[in-house]
Amino acid sequence: MDFLTDQDAKKYQEDGYLILDGLLSPAECDELRLRMGEIVDRMDVPEHCRIQFSTNHDEQLKTQGNADYFITSGDKIRFFFEKGVFDDKGDFTVPKERSLNKIGHALHAYEPLYKTATHSPKIQGIAKKLGLKSPVILQSMYIFKQPGIGGEVMPHQDATFLHTEPLGRVMGVWIALEDATLDNGCLWFIPGSHNNGITRRMVRTPEGTYPLTDFVGREATYNDKLFIPAPVKKGGVVLIDGEVVHKSEQNASEKSRHVYTFHIMESQKTKWSPENWLQPTEELPFPALYTK
Repeated sequence: MDFLTDQDAKKYQEDGYLILDGLLSPAECDELRLRMGEIVDRMDVPEHCRIQFSTNHDEQLKTQGNADYFITSGDKIRFFFEKGVFDDKGDFTVPKERSLNKIGHALHAYEPLYKTATHSPKIQGIAKKLGLKSPVILQSMYIFKQPGIGGEVMPHQDATFLHTEPLGRVMGVWIALEDATLDNGCLWFIPGSHNNGITRRMVRTPEGTYPLTDFVGREATYNDKLFIPAPVKKGGVVLIDGEVVHKSEQNASEKSRHVYTFHIMESQKTKWSPENWLQPTEELPFPALYTK
């Protein structure tokens, strides 16, 4: 039996998102979390994160360091921290495993357990059921949503950051490695909002200019009452159309909300924008989802 039914596919196309239970077993979730613990144990904190603020110049260096570190992370595994987790000497103010916002963006390429989860028969089956002919994997992230400090994610559309011509070729796959609840910052969606296009794009600026990325257009203002919560059990998955509007609240609870998430794109008859922050490289062209 297909993991994704015809009815599920119809609901995804109507709402722009879909929640499915049981993509991964609890044991598979624990294995991915355990491996991430090992990666965090061994991480080298990038120097720009530890810059001690003393002048505007230092602050600019830190900002520029952050931007360069981000824009060149598509084919690497890199560490992104929550605000306020370093003191003015560049030392952690919280345990280092509680300091991270996310790790990205090429876990799917270099970490065997994450690669296996990304290319799993269920994921391939979902893509086939949705009619994807030549899907490729754009990027992947591990999101921590730390207890007490996991920041709010403002309403946005993934296509703002991952732009294609035509639109509608990108899908996020968001796997809960722990229960994602109303208390610890589950996703919220505006059903049907994927039918309205996008109002804002993040683009690379011309080479040699700073900042390295900029926004064209503005995020629309959304009515808070239109958002519907999407809690999901450990091992469940949320499929996210690239144009659907979604957000998550701050995690004020004492429980983390670990997630493994990646984006796939139908590459057939699709133009990937050269202005996107994320670009395939010689080291890592976007890998095909369907393994032979």
